[in-house]
Amino acid sequence: METPRLRQVLERIDQLNREDPHRVAVEGEAQPWEWCYAEWVTAWVMRLNPAASEALRIAARGQHVRRWTIPRDRYERTRRGYLRWRETLKTFHAQTVAELMREVGYPAAIIERVQAIMSKRGLREDPETQTLEDALCLVFLERQWASLREKTPPQTMRDILRKTWQKMSAQGRAAALALPLTEAERRELLDALSGDTG
Repeated sequence: METPRLRQVLERIDQLNREDPHRVAVEGEAQPWEWCYAEWVTAWVMRLNPAASEALRIAARGQHVRRWTIPRDRYERTRRGYLRWRETLKTFHAQTVAELMREVGYPAAIIERVQAIMSKRGLREDPETQTLEDALCLVFLERQWASLREKTPPQTMRDILRKTWQKMSAQGRAAALALPLTEAERRELLDALSGDTG
């Protein structure tokens, strides 16, 4: 069930994400990438937890809000630069969503809860944070893996898949194995996980 303020926040996030100049083809039509991404993450969260709280639903929808405004190339092409970029994005997304929530009257406690989920504090211990992480990993495997593997060395791709798998819960992994992967993708995934003990 959507409360009026939840609907307002989700609609405002959607409005912002529709401004993304980057496009992706969805059923033959070009759509804003971040708007699609937010929809995909939200859909997976609701599949994994149909009774998801307002905080989890907002965190899912706002996870990448206006992400394109802080491009990767602003930071040096090093591991340190990458980590700085990711931390900047985390803060930016959390602050943007918090402001939208304040505008429609959410109390501080719920805003803080959303920010905690978005920052992935308590991963493994916090079921809602884990659900969001599972959803993000599933969107990667379902929507982004195919294009990434075309431009990524096999060993690097193997490492990415293993790290992705390690972040997922048993429920998330089961959903991943049920994805309609190609035979090549399924072989690559199972090969990457052959030495995984998690």
